[in-house]
Amino acid sequence: MFVISVQFELKAAHIDAFLPLMQENAATSLAREPGCRQFDVCQNSAAPDQIFLYEVYDSEAAFQAHLASAHFKAFDAATGHMIASKKVQSYERLVP
Repeated sequence: MFVISVQFELKAAHIDAFLPLMQENAATSLAREPGCRQFDVCQNSAAPDQIFLYEVYDSEAAFQAHLASAHFKAFDAATGHMIASKKVQSYERLVP
């Protein structure tokens, strides 16, 4: 399994607009992408501008298909100006 973690720091003025778009992106990924197995969206309760994603895909190719999907491209275009910083890391899942 191929795992992605993403840490966002949002611009404070855009938190309320970003979250529904992020949740829709996650739900669409799970529903429409056969290689997407898990897509968790987490928010730091002490710092609401910090969002953490945990995504599990069958393979790196499945993740690349996610990045190429129309719904991800639309999400990315709609939210780019809302993000102060973004850190993406990839992992190989060793134990199910």
